Amino acid sequence: MSKINPLADRVLVLPAPAEEKTIGGIIIPDNAKEKPLKGEIVAVGQGVKDEKMVLKVGDVVLYGKYAGTELENDGVKYLIMKQSDVLATID
Repeated sequence: MSKINPLADRVLVLPAPAEEKTIGGIIIPDNAKEKPLKGEIVAVGQGVKDEKMVLKVGDVVLYGKYAGTELENDGVKYLIMKQSDVLATID
């Protein structure tokens, strides 16, 4: 049960689950599904001297397809990325 605390201008994102898709009754396997580009911020760093942290825990965000680094903690998959890799927040 380790807690991940991002440093500097990094945020920890819990990606939204990939949507289940079927084509004519054929279920697409997990490894062929598109990665979700939306997730929820679960932890934030303190920011850096030149750029304050504008994201907060609970924000739902959109990020680029190749943004962040995947990591797993207690069986849950997360992405850790710089605040600048986040494209937008969703209200």
